[in-house]
Amino acid sequence: MPSIAVFAQAHPEQLGWLSSKLLGVTLTSAEWVLWVLVCLSVLSIAIMLERTVYFARHRLPDSEALAVRLSRGELDAVKAAIQGRQGMEAAILREGLACADQGADTVEQVIASTLSRERPRYERFLSYLGTLGNNAPFIGLFGTVLGIIKAFNDLGKMNAQGGGGAMQQTVMAGISEALVATAVGLAVAIPAVVAFNVFSRQLKTLTSRANALGHALVGSLRSEAR
Repeated sequence: MPSIAVFAQAHPEQLGWLSSKLLGVTLTSAEWVLWVLVCLSVLSIAIMLERTVYFARHRLPDSEALAVRLSRGELDAVKAAIQGRQGMEAAILREGLACADQGADTVEQVIASTLSRERPRYERFLSYLGTLGNNAPFIGLFGTVLGIIKAFNDLGKMNAQGGGGAMQQTVMAGISEALVATAVGLAVAIPAVVAFNVFSRQLKTLTSRANALGHALVGSLRSEAR
């Protein structure tokens, strides 16, 4: 922090060309950092809503019952139950049942291929939430640093002009305003991290349920082949 104060209070003639240019840039308002964070937050909220709807629509609520039916060999009943359903679990059963007459080994390969194809659809935009959750505090910190540099620059100007008692008030107001950027960065990051963890957990659960259905189908086909 002292190095920032010295840099911000230095007279332009005392600085090198590059330092004076950088100082001129950093002394601009840091409000644009807040606008960046607000835009990122709006986008993250939109992604959270979209992913919530997607996960809700692309899942089988009765997957446990379907697994029991598969273990009993009721393939036609399972095929009728998943008709018109969307999602990873339904796709695995639909494509696995479609090639059931080709043998359990073929079905096992088809299930693995379908799982690899469907999983990225659930992972869509999750990397954005993870990246935002990790980096939004640093963006807010960047805005805070800019605000503190400006506050110390104002301190240097008022000190040169003999500002007296108004000096402390001006600096404190500038620093408190700068700290808002850090608070906003944390406010943007925390929901993004929570949402990323929730969706990742849901995806892990869906993948486990899809694998369970696939194993139940393959096991049923192999028991019939004996």
